[in-house]
Order: sequence, then structure tokens, then C-alpha cells
Amino acid sequence: MDRRCFLKKAGLLAVSLSIAPKLTAAAQSNTKKPNIVIILADDMGFSDIGCYGGEIETPNLDALAAGGLRFKQFYNAARCCPTRAGLMTGLAPHLAGIGHMTETSKGPSPLADEPYQGYLNNRCVTIAQMLKKAGYHTLMTGKWHLGLHHKECWPLQRGFDKYFGIIDGASDYFKPQRLTYMNDPIDAPENFYTTDAFTDYACRFVEESVKAEDKPFFLYLAYNAPHWPLEAKTKDLQKYEGKYKAGWHDISARRFERQKKMGLFKSDCTPAPHDGPQWDILTDEQKKLQDLRMAAYAACIDAIDQNIGKLITKLKELDKLDSTIIFFLSDNGACHEGGIRGSGSEAVIRDPNLTSGTDGPRCGRVWANASNTPFRYYKSFVHEGGMSTPLIVHWPAGIAKTRNGSFVENFGYLLDFMPTCLELADAEYPADWEGQPVHPMVGKSLVPLITTNDAPIHTEPVFWEHEGNRAMREGQWKLVWAKDGPWELYDLSKDRTEMTNLIDTMPKRAARMKRMWESWARRTGVQFQTSFSYYNMIGDYVKEQSLEQ
Repeated sequence: MDRRCFLKKAGLLAVSLSIAPKLTAAAQSNTKKPNIVIILADDMGFSDIGCYGGEIETPNLDALAAGGLRFKQFYNAARCCPTRAGLMTGLAPHLAGIGHMTETSKGPSPLADEPYQGYLNNRCVTIAQMLKKAGYHTLMTGKWHLGLHHKECWPLQRGFDKYFGIIDGASDYFKPQRLTYMNDPIDAPENFYTTDAFTDYACRFVEESVKAEDKPFFLYLAYNAPHWPLEAKTKDLQKYEGKYKAGWHDISARRFERQKKMGLFKSDCTPAPHDGPQWDILTDEQKKLQDLRMAAYAACIDAIDQNIGKLITKLKELDKLDSTIIFFLSDNGACHEGGIRGSGSEAVIRDPNLTSGTDGPRCGRVWANASNTPFRYYKSFVHEGGMSTPLIVHWPAGIAKTRNGSFVENFGYLLDFMPTCLELADAEYPADWEGQPVHPMVGKSLVPLITTNDAPIHTEPVFWEHEGNRAMREGQWKLVWAKDGPWELYDLSKDRTEMTNLIDTMPKRAARMKRMWESWARRTGVQFQTSFSYYNMIGDYVKEQSLEQ
């Protein structure tokens, strides 16, 4: 699909746009501060939405992309809670206290003031705290997942003026656990659905803020969809049932062709092979069930898009769309948990009332592999499939109209959100907070990439670690390690899908990068000498986390 066709198909006119000048940091300080909206999907793969190659109908997201920018290379932290920690604080998750996962519902973390304690520590500040100080209304709806038993870590205690959502991780969509309004637990009413409710409260909070006084707002809208349990509304499920009967290999191949046509990947790019079993070995009943599981997943994403349309409509009604910068991304690659072929019976998928809590349907590795097309691996890994996310940026007042529908070539990652928001708000990062020194900010502002698309912002290496998986990127070079290793080296300028391992042909570069990663890991508190040694040390607590989240 060429650019002209993409703009037409995406329904660019659905979002009112104005001619926008390029804004430098200096020019921005002389204009009214923009409203800032960050929308985070949960466990959504790189290729799921339409403007990144997917067959799932996402007209509202496609319109935002057509009227703004799409990043080709943007990285999260490979799992729900570390991503949220990095996003909110601008720090490596370990430095914020969430190097692995958050504490579970069974009790507080047994650790205190550790990189793996499972809740935000007092050596970090949040975007909400910084923007509140800079004169913003700070609003949040959705999944928090940054500390459950330590209330000092909850949204209102960490800078948000208003909050509605789920404090914990995975949740039932219709009967959510630990639903919270402000600081108080509440019961979900009849006909409740998390995706709808989170958006309704977001619209309400935004409208209240706009009418209250003339100052900008920051909205963090964190959906729990499409994280398991895959619970779709009947009308959305029916829309997709039957669309996946060709199987995961076929879906992946079609997505990759669309990605090449729209310019996400070069025509000579080699997709990573799908590692699932051949579709034809399944019985007709097995195919029907697999189709239904993926249909439920697609329906959950469709519901996100419907609700983003609702938010856009509200911003238009308030005459705030043009002055609002909107970011949309996912917290990790698609989820392979639930076995190779997933879990959940036809009866449960059609009627979520047959189960409760989080014991519900999952797509499994076969569909996760397709959702992350054309990359290797999935959630929790730091190969491209585990931590590559779509990133859509829409900002009529800040992005030149001539750039609408185009791609950002240079890469960014989660820790860039803090400096980006600070630049947009004309605010400074503190050396200490409430008498406690805080870790220095790590990322770089995305504003130059958004407004001018100049030189790369990351001229220094960036690093990751999660569950023993390790990676660093230095320019075009990526060093990566999966679980028990060994190290692999890739030139992403020529091999974005990590197909040609250069570790043996470039040993000096690999050795230098390995030393750099280990130095970073020691400074950051990463336990890496033996894979999972730290997790084994705290034993049953981590096993409970893995089961719950």
C-alpha cells in the first residue's frame, strides 16, 4: 500500500487536522504547553493493528497514524510491569524497584529496597509527579501494576490527581479484581467491561479538567486488553470468528506482505520463520477452536480501537485534539503463555461467565508468533519479537502536515518518555524528591524525532534485562541473549529480524559490547551471573508471581 492509498484507507478526514509548523525545543517553550495522552495496550503484538500490517480492523488508530507518525523501531521492556516502571519513571526497571515483577495478591514482597522488590521505590519519580509540578492536571485510568500492598506506590500517591482502574496485573474484563476509584476499592456494576469503562472514565476526567481551569492535562490510559484472559464482547467476537481458519502461517505471511507494501520493511527483508506446527495436521475441531481463540484476541483489540475513537470524539468536542499529543504503544510483544496452542474451551470463550478471575482463554505461542510478525520470540524475551512495539504519535500542532502518514526511522525506547514529557511541559528533572536523592534520568527526548526527524537521538548504548534475557543496542548493532544463552550479535540496519548471527565473525565487537552490558548490569543491580539465580533465591514468591501474572 503506497502512502496515498494508506491515507485514503485510514480515513484521514476522520481526524480534523491543521497545518502544523515544526517546533524546536526553544519554540515550544514560547507556545502553550500541549496536553499529553499516553495510551498503553497490554500484550499486543507488533503486527496486530492495521497500520502495522494486521487484518484486525483499527480505523481509529489507522487514522491517528495517517495524521501523524509511526515509529519503525521502538522498544518496550518485554513484560507488563517492568515496562510500566520504565515508562513512568524514565529509569531501568531495576532502578525503580521492579526488575522482574510486582508483588502478588497473596502478600507484600519479602524484599525491601531491592532491584527486585516488586513495587516502586523512593529513588524514582513519575511522569505524573513531574507534570503535576509543572502545572498539569494528571489523570489515569486502567492497569497500574506498580505495587499492590504498598499504598504509597499507588497512582494518587505517585502524582495522579484522579484514578480509576485495577491496581494489580491480569484481570477479568467483566468482573475485575481489585477495581479501584481514587484510593478506594469498588464493585463493578452490571454490564461492566474494562476497556469501555477505562475509556469512559478517561473521557470524564478529561472533560472535568478542561472545564475546571485553563491548564493542560496529562492522561495515562492503560488498557488491560488484549492480555489474557481473552474475554471479548459477543458482537466483537462474532465479527472475527472464521477469519483465522487459514491458520497462523497464512496470517503471518499476509501480514508481512502488507508490512512490505506500506514501507515498514524492505522488500529483501527475511521474516523469521514461524515455529508453530503445520496447520494441516490439526483436525477440523481443533482448527475451529484455534480460529475462535484468535478471534477473541482480535475482538479485544478491536474494542480498544472503538474506545480510542470515543476518546478522539471527546477531544474534538472539547476542541483539544489539535493541541494534544497522543502516543499509542504496547507494553511487550504478544504473549506466548498458555502452551504452544493456547488454552480455553469454546464454551468459555463464548461465555466468560463460566470462569472467573484470570483463569481464562489464551492464544499461546502459535498465535503470538504470528502477532509479532516478522520477528522472533515473544513476551519476556528481548529479541525483537519480545520488545518491539508499534508507536503512533499524533499531534496536529506539532507535526508538520507534510509528514503525516510517514515513518520515523531512528529508534527510541521506553525510557525516552520521561525526558519527552519534560521537554513538552518545559519542566526539569530533579536531583532529589521530598528529601530523597533520585536516580538520574536515562532516556532522550523524542521531540526532535517527532518534530524534525533529524539525527538519531541515541548515540550511546541502551540496555535491557528481564528474567535472564539480556540485550544492548549500540547504533545499528544489537547484542542479545535468550534465557541460557549464548550471546548473539546482529546488524539491525541489514537484518532487523535477527536471522544472521555475526558473533563468530565479529568477536572483538561482541566482546566489547558484552563488557559494556555487564558493566551496566552491575551498576543497575541486575543479577546475571547465573541465569535465574536471583529468582531461585526468593523461591516460592516468584513462582506465585509467575502463576498470577
